[in-house]
Parts: sequence; structure tokens; C-alpha cells
Amino acid sequence: MGEFMGSLLRDEILKTADVIVVKVGTNVLTHTDGLLNEERIARLTEDLCGIIAQKKKVVLVSSGAVGAGMGRLGLTQRPIELAQLQAIAAIGQGKLIETYGRHLARFDVSSAQILLTADDLANRQRYLNARNTIHALFDYGALPIINENDTVSVDELHTTFGDNDQLASLVANLFESPLLILLTDVDGLFDRDPADPEAKLVPIVKQWSPDLLKMVAEKHSGRSKGGMSSKLKAAKMITGSGGNVIIANGDKPDTLADLFEGKETGTIFLAQDGYLASRKRWIGFAVRPEGRLELDDGAVAAVRDRGKSLLAIGIVGAHGAFEKGGLVSLVDKTNSEIARGLTNYGLKDILLIRGKKSQEIRETLGANVYAEVVHRDNLQIVD
Repeated sequence: MGEFMGSLLRDEILKTADVIVVKVGTNVLTHTDGLLNEERIARLTEDLCGIIAQKKKVVLVSSGAVGAGMGRLGLTQRPIELAQLQAIAAIGQGKLIETYGRHLARFDVSSAQILLTADDLANRQRYLNARNTIHALFDYGALPIINENDTVSVDELHTTFGDNDQLASLVANLFESPLLILLTDVDGLFDRDPADPEAKLVPIVKQWSPDLLKMVAEKHSGRSKGGMSSKLKAAKMITGSGGNVIIANGDKPDTLADLFEGKETGTIFLAQDGYLASRKRWIGFAVRPEGRLELDDGAVAAVRDRGKSLLAIGIVGAHGAFEKGGLVSLVDKTNSEIARGLTNYGLKDILLIRGKKSQEIRETLGANVYAEVVHRDNLQIVD
């Protein structure tokens, strides 16, 4: 009976999902030599157009620019130098979008290329602009194809997403209650190393647990940056924001079609705790904290357990380089993050008013002061 109910629930999620974000990784899109697998792209676009034909709004997050660039340049070995990889990605991005466009045209669907960096989604205005642009593309019946802007993204500047699983989760986070489908080269989440003959696929995850990470056995590939732990982190982000996630095998030619025909494939992660407003999702996941505030036990309980704003009296320490309106991480005495929020005060003022009551704050800073350091409307709890 449990398996039957799980199948019904999966079918309902797939039928009712309004926005579907499909992420396809490098290992799925390329041959073992790193070159683009055009046959795979042809099948993928056919399946995506089949979903679009069902009046669904679909976004594709695609890797593969380096593989496409290698093919265009006649390279047989993937470079390791950052500048070379960025140059090859720049050459390959045009080839990649041209390949998608050519195959989408068979179904009279236009392709639309969007290149993003982490900073694009950390900036509130650009975050909203990205969402509005994608919605406009939906209106035109186009398929937004998103990739990281490899040419300008470098680790040293902290502008990379790390891998396209994180990018896909941030893109899915632009929408209310999305369905994120992560296509990889394994069948889904297993209860142990898939190489173990006793390993069993986990068809449904109803509740997030840290124990899920213990079930992960990573496959190492020189062609991709992500792994199953990366996909689990993406699943945690989206399910915590009110969306659903499926991890399935993109190496199998009929995976997407099977999913939308009601066949049970892959692992589905169910949404937790209902819908989060766009601003809360942005605060919790898209922005990188500029500093951190250390809270006493009373403030931790008030913020985390009772949904209260953060007051200065509960702050015991402040670190970083942030001004009024900056995003800060709220941590307990063990330095574990409990929440993130937009601060009403910069670091300089917080160091003056920490541990003080409202009257003392007015005496220190003057009459025009905020009662809260971080208002609950600008605060998101972090598990």
C-alpha cells in the first residue's frame, strides 16, 4: 500500500508542477573522451519539447560548454588550466546553444541562452530581473537554457556556483513550488554504495535527514564538478523552500519521457514545510553572508524557535565587513549557523550596541534607531 501511495504522490507532483527545471550534467552530455554527445542532446530536446507540449514551463540548466569547445577545436584531452578552460568554454558555449537550437527547431521551440554568475543571483535586483526574463521567455514559448558564465567566473573572486547542481537549485529557487529534475549518470539515491550488489534504490525521501549524506558514495570524474552529495544539497535547498526534486539517470534515453508517463524511476524528494516567499528564498539561499552575529542562548531560542526578530541585547559578538542592509549569518555559541537576515545596522554600530536594551541604544546612537537589528520579515531560518 505504501509503494502504491508513493506512486500516486509522484504522479500528482509531476502532473501539477507548473515550473520544471531540468539540470543535465557534463557526464550525461558528453562522451567519455569529453566531447559533446549530440545524439544525447537530440533525445533530450525531444523529451523537453514533449513536456512543453503539455503546457508546462520548462527551464534547462545545461553543462557541456567545455565539451562543445573541445570538439570545435579538435582537442582530445580536457585542459586543466583555468584560463584555457574558460577560453574553451567561451568557444564551446556558442556551439552548445547552436546544437540545442537546431534540435529544438524541429519542434518549433526557440532556444534562449542565459549565462549567470553567483553574483547575478546574490544581487536582489538582478535576481528579480533574471526571474522576470525567464517568465517572459515562457510567454514566448521559448526554452531558457542556462549555464554558468565560465568566462568570468573564477574561484578567487568567489563568483562561481561550484557546480551546476547548485546553479540549478538557485534557478529553481526563483519560482514558487518548482520541480527540479537532476539528470545524472546513476539511477538515483541508493541506500549504500551502488557498486554493492545488495544496494537498493531509494524511490522516495519524505523527510530530510543528515543520515542521507552517509549513504553517498561519490563517483569521481574529470569531466564534471558535482557528485551525489552536491545533488543532495540541492535537494535539501529546494525541498526546504517548498519544491520537489527528482534525481534520475540521464544516461538512459527514455528517463524524462518515463517520468512524465507515470513510470517510477529515480528518487523523488518531497517538499518540506510548505511554501517560502520569494524574498525569504533569496535571503536563505541566493545571497552570501557578508558577516556573522554571535547570539546568546536566549536570542537563539527567540529567533529559531519562536519566530522573533533579533534584538541587540541578544548579540554577544559581530564579525565581517557589512553595512546597513547587508546579509549576515546568525550563529550560536558553537558557531553553528541558525539563520540569515538583512541587518538594520552596519558592523560599526552593532559593536557599539550589542548587549544593550532599546533605551541604551537610543542613548548611544541617538533617537532615530531601529528596535530590531534583524527584523523577522528579513530573516530566514537555516537548518
